Amino acid sequence: MKGQKTNLNNNHCAMARALDVIGDWWSLLIVREALYGRRRFNEFQKSLGLAKNILASRLRKLVDCGVMAAVPAPDQAAHKEYLLTEKGEQLHVLMVALYQWGEANCFAPNERPITLVDRAHGAPLQPLQVKAQDGRIIGPKDMLAV
Repeated sequence: MKGQKTNLNNNHCAMARALDVIGDWWSLLIVREALYGRRRFNEFQKSLGLAKNILASRLRKLVDCGVMAAVPAPDQAAHKEYLLTEKGEQLHVLMVALYQWGEANCFAPNERPITLVDRAHGAPLQPLQVKAQDGRIIGPKDMLAV
């Protein structure tokens, strides 16, 4: 079926299952906006410029997968707010890794990307590193999938 996405939620690879939940760019950008503090549908729509039907679909999937929760707005308005769950907040490491990769590889030398900084001190974040159990920094040739 053309346009039908393959379902990866029974795959034996953790990365494939993760991509089944958050594997399109709109879902990742919605999570980014939620990490920045956006909560309301219209805030997501305005910041992303995303068609309302696509935004509604992605939010519904993120809620169904437990990445976000739809809760009543605290001001008792007729709308909902979308909050990251603990599962959604755990994506911040992935988001920082993706952001840092983009900073290093997707800008021309004369372009200056937005920098992620530590809220408490205003200092740029250190690059993320993958470490072995004993604390050694490991690269792609130093690991196996078993």
